[in-house]
Amino acid sequence: DKHGCPAYVSPEILNPNETYSGRSADVWSLGVMLYTMLVGRYPFHDCDPSALFGKIRRGQFSVPPGLSPKARCLIKNLLRREPQDRLSADQILKHPWFTNCSSTSSFVTIIDHKNMDQMVPNMVVHEAEDNFFV
Repeated sequence: DKHGCPAYVSPEILNPNETYSGRSADVWSLGVMLYTMLVGRYPFHDCDPSALFGKIRRGQFSVPPGLSPKARCLIKNLLRREPQDRLSADQILKHPWFTNCSSTSSFVTIIDHKNMDQMVPNMVVHEAEDNFFV
């Protein structure tokens, strides 16, 4: 699949009238991936793509009580509906869920990319041209 899995798409990508930050969208996808790894299912799921995208747009999900408070906190901060409210890469690496495991400073170099964000321009996709679900 050259388009990726629909379950990982962020709410802002689903809005065709906005530009979006690739970084914030990636943080959302990281949240979906972490949730899926720890819980064993997607935070947003539906067999119908329209219903799935509606759930993602609303950004409402539940975290099972079996996860540690730190894991719950991290997931909730990665899957914030508004991109500007999500954690940055630096904040993620400094989150207690990571810092209690082992020192990330020994194998991760944190680079300041504040002004290097790639913005994705507005794009109109016509349904006839969209092969997203093919």
